[in-house]
Amino acid sequence: MRSSRSLFHTVAFSTLLAAASLATSAAHAADKITIMVGGYEKQIYLPAKLAESLGYFKDEGLDVELLNEAAGVDAENQLLAGAVQGVVGFYDHCVDLQAKGKFVESIVQFSQAPGEVEMVSSKHPDIKSPADFKGKSLGVTGLGSSTNFLTLFMASKAGLKPGDVVTVPVGAGGTFIAAMQQDQIQAGMTTEPTISRMIKTGEASVLVDMRTVESTRQALGGTYPAASLYMEASWVDAHKEEAQKLANAFVKTLRYINTHSAAEIADKMPKDFYVGDKDGYIKALDDGKGMFTPDGVMPEDGPKTVLAVLSEFSKNVKGKQIDLSKTYTTEFVKNVK
Repeated sequence: MRSSRSLFHTVAFSTLLAAASLATSAAHAADKITIMVGGYEKQIYLPAKLAESLGYFKDEGLDVELLNEAAGVDAENQLLAGAVQGVVGFYDHCVDLQAKGKFVESIVQFSQAPGEVEMVSSKHPDIKSPADFKGKSLGVTGLGSSTNFLTLFMASKAGLKPGDVVTVPVGAGGTFIAAMQQDQIQAGMTTEPTISRMIKTGEASVLVDMRTVESTRQALGGTYPAASLYMEASWVDAHKEEAQKLANAFVKTLRYINTHSAAEIADKMPKDFYVGDKDGYIKALDDGKGMFTPDGVMPEDGPKTVLAVLSEFSKNVKGKQIDLSKTYTTEFVKNVK
């Protein structure tokens, strides 16, 4: 009798242990936050990998997984499907999605300029302004991506009609370079370090520069907040503690960028991000570091510029009532000590 009672207790205890283990695993899984980055080797999205490298996520007690996705529009789709909790991508998606009835918001604003450049192939010196885009194939990271938005805006502002240009999804880095080398595209929009690589080889030159706040104002008519951490508003409302911890980690990262040299920052990044040219990577970062906000706060005039840009060419946005106050929040970044 005693032995069967003992066996019963042993089985019961084992069952309790297994249940406790499962509960712990489930809790751990629930605590994990997956963030998709629209190309984490791009310097415009540098804060994502830098925060991880500096250990700031762990300092906040967060289990963050960064996933890489070359085109921002695909990252956005993963967010809406519930496959990831956040996206490091351009703020303009928050405005575009509200026009489609989806509410996402930037909770940390990384940059106040796109950090993008429209490059022209050295084989096509006839392209001297966006007005010359007519009949040309223009490279973008993906259709529906922010590079696509900005390209269509420039074409429209130059007086071109829909259909006058073809935007071709070619990604970034090596795929962008190959597309231009093979004349699949005659011009295209890309970021550092791809820009410096193509200038160095003489394969392309800069037509429109949006790497600084000043040059962006000239190109787009105002401050254009770009790289950000955006999340579904419903997730943020239900996970305010986690949202605050993410804001803490990213604002500390932005402060690090603001107070350290490009060389010091580069040393914290994976070596393959340099693409074999660390000096070029550091110079590009040094030149473009000013695009990052020092505190994660949305520039006051930025959302209006983004709405004006999207309204210029987008049937989704044009004429729609957009509540810009619901496309971003400063609640969390202003709490960071």
